[in-house]
Amino acid sequence: MPTSSQAAYSPKLFQQINVARMTLHHRVILAPLTRFRTDAERAPLLPMVSEYYAQRGSTPGGHNRFPGIWSAAKIAAWKKITEAVHARGSYIYLQIWGIGRTADSGAPSGGGLDSPSDIPPSYQYTPPTPRALTIGEIKENFRLFAKAASNAVHLAGFDGVEIHSANGVLLDRFLQDVTNERTDEYGGGPANRARLGLEILGAVAKEIGADRMGIRISPWGRYQGMGMADPKPTYTYFVSQMKERWPNMAYLHVTEPRVDSGAELGPDGVDGKERDDESIPAEEENDFLRRIWSPRPFITAGGYTRELAIKAAERGDIVAVGRHFLANPDLPLRWKDDLPSNAYDRSTFYVMGDGTGKGYTDYPFLDGTTPTPWPITTLTSLGKVAEAPSDSPC
Repeated sequence: MPTSSQAAYSPKLFQQINVARMTLHHRVILAPLTRFRTDAERAPLLPMVSEYYAQRGSTPGGHNRFPGIWSAAKIAAWKKITEAVHARGSYIYLQIWGIGRTADSGAPSGGGLDSPSDIPPSYQYTPPTPRALTIGEIKENFRLFAKAASNAVHLAGFDGVEIHSANGVLLDRFLQDVTNERTDEYGGGPANRARLGLEILGAVAKEIGADRMGIRISPWGRYQGMGMADPKPTYTYFVSQMKERWPNMAYLHVTEPRVDSGAELGPDGVDGKERDDESIPAEEENDFLRRIWSPRPFITAGGYTRELAIKAAERGDIVAVGRHFLANPDLPLRWKDDLPSNAYDRSTFYVMGDGTGKGYTDYPFLDGTTPTPWPITTLTSLGKVAEAPSDSPC
């Protein structure tokens, strides 16, 4: 028979943690997810998107249709979303990023397929060859990211921003040697390849404060032609520099090596290419980053189930969840009480401009309705936002 102390124990996943200016009452957060629910001008579709994020905040704690934040209309739309999330007692960070060589070359955005080097991504089809950015264009990114961060925090009401440097987007491509063959100050060794990311972080921190800024990285990711032979020296330098330069930076968000982000479905219909932990080579691990970053907030992402999330939180991690959270707006409550979850419908993940709410706002709460069932605070890290086209104010 359990003792009274054993009976009262609650896993760390459901315990309070402080992250910069925020107090989270549990450690399950909504991961940044591409959903494409925007209008033709890339403003979020209202009121549907507002309701979507409000639902998932109810347990508080360069492509066409990627949303933007570089115009008054977009800022106004995001403002309604942040207000809805805050009304539920939750926090919301905006993820800002440059798409780079994986952008949609047909998108009427004024942007191009920009990259550190003219190396196309490896797809099943032959993609266009990207154009290597000039030094002047690289430095223009400082202004674009800083302005986007300012718009997000000072005008749209976000609690902070997450700089996206994972999964083969522009900053990830500068950081990794498989996509960066430059011979100037932005290419070569780890210090030069990390330069752009660190300069952008510095510009953003100056604009909104480092305690409103996080970053997402994927050292072991292979998606979109990424994957260095040995990422540890580069990421050791990059993360060590962040820790030294911005002691109060909000968090570090890292994708686990078991996940190939954005992978297609496997032949058995299972979301693929996730690997069992036992099949991952011993050298592929993120503990070296945990040791560098400790004791600061460390967010981990990567196909987490309830059981894996509980284990991760016991070592101090905050857990970002994507697919299960989009299908269960009250996921933290379900996981806390070990209750059944809704199954997600992958066919509705990426539906450009769909304003019907199907597969978006129609997933039921436990009681079949959509009220706020458990008013506790959570950090919600979400909302992919590309940088403005070169001919538009950010």
